Amino acid sequence: MARAGFRATPATLVQNPYDVLGLTRGADEAQIKVAFRRLAAQHHPDKNPDDPTAQQRFADLNAAYQILSDPQKRAAFDRFGESAFRPGGFGAGGSQPGFDFGQVNLGDFVNFDGIFGDVLGRMGVRLQKSGDVRQKLTISFLEAARGCERAVEYNVQELCPRCSGVGGEPDAQTSVCGACAGRGRIRAAPLPLDRSCPQCHGSGRRSTRDCTTCRGAGLLGVKRQRTINIPAGIESGATRQVQGDGSRPSVDRPAGDLIVEITVEPHPFFRRSEDNILCKASINFTQAALGADIEIPTLEGVARLRVPPGTQPGTQLKMRGKGLPHRIRTGRGDQLVEMQIEVPSQLSPRAKTLVEALSLELGQPGSTDPASIFDRLKRWF
Repeated sequence: MARAGFRATPATLVQNPYDVLGLTRGADEAQIKVAFRRLAAQHHPDKNPDDPTAQQRFADLNAAYQILSDPQKRAAFDRFGESAFRPGGFGAGGSQPGFDFGQVNLGDFVNFDGIFGDVLGRMGVRLQKSGDVRQKLTISFLEAARGCERAVEYNVQELCPRCSGVGGEPDAQTSVCGACAGRGRIRAAPLPLDRSCPQCHGSGRRSTRDCTTCRGAGLLGVKRQRTINIPAGIESGATRQVQGDGSRPSVDRPAGDLIVEITVEPHPFFRRSEDNILCKASINFTQAALGADIEIPTLEGVARLRVPPGTQPGTQLKMRGKGLPHRIRTGRGDQLVEMQIEVPSQLSPRAKTLVEALSLELGQPGSTDPASIFDRLKRWF
């Protein structure tokens, strides 16, 4: 494998990608990926905060990898060299229909939240993120239906209370950071993005003595507890967001948000259908035939339900306003109770005689054997 070499280049020029990654022209896809990962970890600016050339080297690595990992770009370079990526070069002149190489735009190559975020994250290189903190919270069915308050604990980074994010001892002298001229951020030319200054951690100031609490980082990891308000009727999978209650990704950037994802446990009796509550209730044959008042559990306690005479198995009876609060209008949903008819498994001799008499009274012909009548009743109900 050839030795990797770097040279300072303007943004409009492209180095030989094989030289940058230390590869020969016969390198396969696996060798290209291994070389890029190794060199990217070695030359990443966050790992070389005192080297002003690290940003340029890292940008060259990104550009080289993008060329060699793309079969069309690699073929164009192998055929035309650097001119394939210059405005008006061979590649841009239509030598390969359907693909216009044009000018290499290094800004398009660097997507820290995409390709390089995945690659460098596996190598232990930390990249700036939004600071949002995501937590999962499991609540019961009744807590979701009625609403509740629950506490969540999570870890965040916040400004060091001793140095207020400056990174130096409170009594130490400070001066404007020479690397970023006090801005707290530097531009990784030729990349069209800013990043937190690695010298002052984004504060814009340098101290003669590091803070003994945060060791000069300006940020400190702490455990935080917040009470989350859960509105009545919340569904499983919904989120509750508390703005500004997340973590600080850097000293010069505000804290992200706390995002809590809700999981609702199933209930042994109730089920949910939009804003309605579903359940089942068992009644006996007499109650189904003659009608009855029965007690039914609801979200607010036990309530009475009128079962009309002649109720059939599977009938749904509605308890108005006993469901969940509507999400976009006032009022509540309903509770729908499915009727199940219980048939006794054992009958006394007198009960069998009465069932047989009922069968005859209803004009239902068949065997006079009470057991047979009972079997038919079981099938009906």
